[in-house]
Amino acid sequence: MNDRSAGAAGVGRAGVGARPARTGADLTASTAVRYALVPVPRLSLAAVALRSGLHPDLIRRFVALGLVDAERDAAGRLLFDPTAPAVLARIQRLRTGLCLNYASIGLVLDLLDRISLLEAALRGRGTRSETPPWT
Repeated sequence: MNDRSAGAAGVGRAGVGARPARTGADLTASTAVRYALVPVPRLSLAAVALRSGLHPDLIRRFVALGLVDAERDAAGRLLFDPTAPAVLARIQRLRTGLCLNYASIGLVLDLLDRISLLEAALRGRGTRSETPPWT
């Protein structure tokens, strides 16, 4: 999944269910430096609202609560990653399907991201999580 930590110009998950600051060891172990050959297209608030079917004010609230990452351009408008509609759909599924409040959704999203990282690490080592231990 994408890392939802905020940059200097970004709006991240500071607030509800905010994760602790990463140390140098955490950054080295969990992230790799990537250099984009082509700039990643960003979506405007209107485009994200249209693709997700949500009202722009609700999306702004999710950004303020730290559930969705967004950056601000020079004019102060919100710009989103192309994966933002999928993240918003996931938030809506958690909200309606499990009747979770927004604080709980932030926690569940962090836990799901952590599970994905751990499963990817297991796959990278050649260990499968569904196999029982030998001891």
